[in-house]
Amino acid sequence: MAEAPGFSRPSFSEKGRSFCTQVLVRFADCDPAGIVFYPRFLEMFNNLVEDWCSQELKCSFDEIVVQRGWGLPTVHLEADFILPSRLGEVLTATLFVRKIGTSSIHADIVLSGPDKVERVRGKVVLAVVDRSLGKSIPIPDDMRARMLPFLIQAE
Repeated sequence: MAEAPGFSRPSFSEKGRSFCTQVLVRFADCDPAGIVFYPRFLEMFNNLVEDWCSQELKCSFDEIVVQRGWGLPTVHLEADFILPSRLGEVLTATLFVRKIGTSSIHADIVLSGPDKVERVRGKVVLAVVDRSLGKSIPIPDDMRARMLPFLIQAE
């Protein structure tokens, strides 16, 4: 299958690890034809980011948003919808970190079907913001340190 413009799949020669989780396609995710309604994939992207923050960065959205008064909004998003996903399928959602900036995280997201075939690919840029100031802030050192193992680095 040809790569979508602007998307390069991580290769086995690249160093870094990915974050993976399973996503059950629920009735609420589907349109009357029984396939995932495309905006639901964007919710799946956000859920994947939230799970990554909580499980791997040890900083839940509750801590980020409620306790610290920050935000982690998506500031750029691209998606390629390759094949439909259907009610009852379990998808594998994978996040790869491409770049860590001063206040931004650039990530690639892939959702694959039970057959291991890619269904959706996305690129997302997240920014750490101080909600009271309404502007971006540097990624805290503790979060950055926990992100680094996920950074894909070409050899």
